[in-house]
Amino acid sequence: MGVHSFHIPVMGTGFSLDTPLRVARFGISSVMSIVDDALIERVRRHYAAKEGLAYQPIGALASDARARRITAWLDLVDEVIARQMTTLRALPFAPDTEKTKYFELLPDASSHARAYRTYLATPDGAAKTQAEAALTAAIVPGCADVNIMTKVDRARFDREGKALGPDHADAKAALRGFAASRLASDLVLSAGINPTLFGMLERFPDFYRDAEGRVRKGIILKVSDFRSALVQGKFLAKKGIEIKELRIESGLNCGGHLFATDGDLLGPILAETCGRRDELVETFAPAIRLYYEKKGMPLVGEMRRIRVTVQGGIGNHGEARRLCEHYGADATGWGSPFLLVREATALDDATRAQLAAATERDIYVSDASPLGVPFSNLRGTSSEVWTTTRIADGRPGSNCPRGYLASNTELTERPICTASHEYQRDKLAAMGFAAAPPPGTTDPRVRAVYAKTCICNHLGNGALVDLGIGKPGLPVAVCPGPNLAYFDREYTLREMIDHIYGRGAGLVPATRPHCFAKELVMYVDHFEKQVALATGDAKALARLGSFKENLERGLAHYRLLVRGPAFDGENLASLAETLDVQARRLEDTWQHALCANAA
Repeated sequence: MGVHSFHIPVMGTGFSLDTPLRVARFGISSVMSIVDDALIERVRRHYAAKEGLAYQPIGALASDARARRITAWLDLVDEVIARQMTTLRALPFAPDTEKTKYFELLPDASSHARAYRTYLATPDGAAKTQAEAALTAAIVPGCADVNIMTKVDRARFDREGKALGPDHADAKAALRGFAASRLASDLVLSAGINPTLFGMLERFPDFYRDAEGRVRKGIILKVSDFRSALVQGKFLAKKGIEIKELRIESGLNCGGHLFATDGDLLGPILAETCGRRDELVETFAPAIRLYYEKKGMPLVGEMRRIRVTVQGGIGNHGEARRLCEHYGADATGWGSPFLLVREATALDDATRAQLAAATERDIYVSDASPLGVPFSNLRGTSSEVWTTTRIADGRPGSNCPRGYLASNTELTERPICTASHEYQRDKLAAMGFAAAPPPGTTDPRVRAVYAKTCICNHLGNGALVDLGIGKPGLPVAVCPGPNLAYFDREYTLREMIDHIYGRGAGLVPATRPHCFAKELVMYVDHFEKQVALATGDAKALARLGSFKENLERGLAHYRLLVRGPAFDGENLASLAETLDVQARRLEDTWQHALCANAA
């Protein structure tokens, strides 16, 4: 973690791919996706030319291309950040230099920010010179972390169609690419356990303590709740792997893929996880010690406290204080708002303008992902226009240039993607359609087929266009969280960070609903949909009973919360207003479902 109390999470495949090169020199940590090695290779070529670095192309058919491309990109990131830090440290403390900006962006309460203010008030002389040297030595970059979505682990084949073996599957090749890189940063594992992927960690010494007790490459688990942390942590502990951080994300009030909990809400989840983190360390420690003992490895140092961070829908400083000061989180993650900060993210101008103008209605939960997981989407993107045009032309679906989400074998022996033209053409034919129905069809079966879109390719196009290495007309998809509806223009990096730290006027309306209130509404929306799907299915409806009970526990938790004082700028009143409305809606939905099922 850098010197800030927030980080920028992974966004899409390309939006945060070069974010470390944009912000790490200011001590800001961020996360890169390493799912799309074709995109990575193009961006590496761009930055090698920009930075005057040697570039050796790694073709798609080269031996072990995916892992090597990822390693090469991460090595470039490491080298460029090191150069940036050398340049920044050599700058004077003068107005408008990046060295000055580094300290001005820090949270006011940080020791380095206080030392900087003391330095400014110190008269010229030996003491000031000494203070300047100490501040310069204290400058450190933010972490350039990477994310692997564990379930995106497609098998790979050679040009003759022969399977390359498990080590070359997408997630495993990405892990090998990261492990082989010079980058000393952390690996964020999201979407749950992949046993063979987790097992592969044992091969790489950088995930274990060295002779000084340091871990060069740490493990961050993105989890939905305490139980998930416990299950995954036990699995890793048997491999001797320590968890550096638990990254809790709202199941629905976030961008990208949405992994709903079983009705558990963010506040109660965070309270349990922060309250029981020491229990996790105590649970994992014996297995970790036993592993080191069996391997004859020295375990230097004591078991370390696990950091807990939280992200998903946070919109102002008051909410961030609630999460850290009331619940005990160590830091917060701010994703979607940074899509409106061109200093931090890679996105084409047209899509960024659409995001700035987006309202609550424009950001919605879609079925666009071929993974079959709900996906946060923006209406009216060039990707949506491209998809509709393909349907109107009688050629629905994509030619699937990436294939990362090719996992369906319903109609073929080899896995294909449900957003591909091949699948959509054959699926419609199997349903009895000789030709593709028009875009406005009301047939729910057809609409379900057309809903799947090419998020692999289109999520990366915004970065290509922004960097000037993609054609301006490329279709761009984007996956913001609903929180972005309350941010209405582009912002500078300084403006966004000042907003996060509560410095100056806020960037969102005071009437914006609390992140807890927004998430609660989304969970009741989700409950309504699931109840509708379960109509006539007594077993499915019974399972939803536990979902309802968990929501009710969350409601009780928040009823106690709203009795206390609000943090400055926190719209806690909106949560109080939401509780009664959503409680009635929850109960009405349930009673209606029970009556319908009985009938």
